[in-house]
This record gives sequence, structure tokens and C-alpha cells, in this order.
Amino acid sequence: MGRAPARPAGARQLRGLSRVRAAVIPLAAALLAIGVAFATGFDQRTVLPPQLEARFYGFFLDRYPLFTVAIVYGLARLGLRILRPGPAGWPRRLIGGTLAFAVFLAVCLHPTFGGVTLRLAFASGGTAFLTQQAMSAAYALGSALAAMVFATALAFGALLIGNAPARPRTWLRAGLAIVLRYLALWFALAVLGLAHAAGFGNWPRRAMTGEDAVLAAALACIAFLPHLSCVRLTTRRDRSQPAQAAA
Repeated sequence: MGRAPARPAGARQLRGLSRVRAAVIPLAAALLAIGVAFATGFDQRTVLPPQLEARFYGFFLDRYPLFTVAIVYGLARLGLRILRPGPAGWPRRLIGGTLAFAVFLAVCLHPTFGGVTLRLAFASGGTAFLTQQAMSAAYALGSALAAMVFATALAFGALLIGNAPARPRTWLRAGLAIVLRYLALWFALAVLGLAHAAGFGNWPRRAMTGEDAVLAAALACIAFLPHLSCVRLTTRRDRSQPAQAAA
């Protein structure tokens, strides 16, 4: 079979640049959320509807404040999947996207902030510590379980949206991609959970200071850049398959 006509180098570079820009949208959304919280002075004194206030403020927000950044990142990833070019029609994207957002928010915010994600992590880590495991091992176990719930919610949402590009993929490569992305999310949640240990202040009990905002942004970049790299790497490898098959 003949080779497929090669695209001009400039066109390939533009497409590659657009993919990179799209890939960083979730991280940009997380950083924007930090900037908005700092610029508006949002804290626990901010008046919210009573039902929302009762569900949002509490123990888990005080202890793991940067989990809010993870929620924004996850929502942005689902939103990007809805909007990006793909085979799924818009009815499937919109209906599936609505359900995906609902499931993701449920595991992160029901019955209150943290949802089953942080509750499972806290319970498992606490149990490991009470059985005389090292604190580092207990924290690793808790963050691993939190990442499992978080990643499962994102994966289930992606299936509901169904906007993945059709591409050949071996089971080995698919499994490797899943493992890499999960490990990256494990790392991300573990980093964000260490915010107070890294010097992050008492937000949301008081307004976020400039130092807190800079530290939160730095932790968000450290946390999610590995996941962005994994997504970019596995997607690029998969998209290279059709070109090789056409040769």
C-alpha cells in the first residue's frame, strides 16, 4: 500500500501546539480558581446559601483545602472531553457530560466536602496508623485509595461522554496508560494533601494571602504536571498508530 500523503511541517506544528494548549486547560482552570479565591478574598466568612454552606465548610475542607483545586481540575478534564473533536454526537456529549459531572461531584462533595473520596482516604489511613503502621505508610495508603475513587469517577465520566477518538490500542498499552495515569493522580492528591505541611495557611478560615496563593499554585503545578504529561504521552502514542498503519 502507498504511504499517506505527508502533512506540511507547519500544519503538524500547529496541530501539535493546539493539542498542547488543550492539554494544559485543566491545570490552567485550577490555577484560575486559586487566583479567583485570592482576588475575591473568599473565605469562611463569605456568605453562601445555608444548604451549600453546611455542605461546603467543615473538617475536610480545613484539613485538605487544596482538594478544591483537584475538583476544579477534574471538572475541567471532563469539560475538555466534551468539547474536543471526536466521534460522539452532541446529544451524547451533553447528556453524558451532565451525568459525568453529577457522578464526579457526588464522589467529591456528598454528603459534604470531600465526599466518599476523602472519607475513604481518611478512614483507611487512620486505620493503618492505629494498627501501628508508619505515618508515611498510612498517608500513602489513604492517598492511594482517594486517587482510586477520583480516577474511577473520571474514567466513568469519560465512558459516559464517549468522545474518545477511535484508535487501535493493544491491551498492554491500554493497561499501561491506565496505570500511569492512576499513579500520576495518586502523586497529585498526595502532594495536595501536604499543603499545610508545606506552609499553606489557614484558608478558608481566613482569606488567602499572596504567599498562600503562590504556594497553592506551585503545589498545583507540581501535583498535576505528571498527570498532564501522562495523558499527553499516551494520547500521542495512540494517535501515531493510524499513521503507521497507513504506511
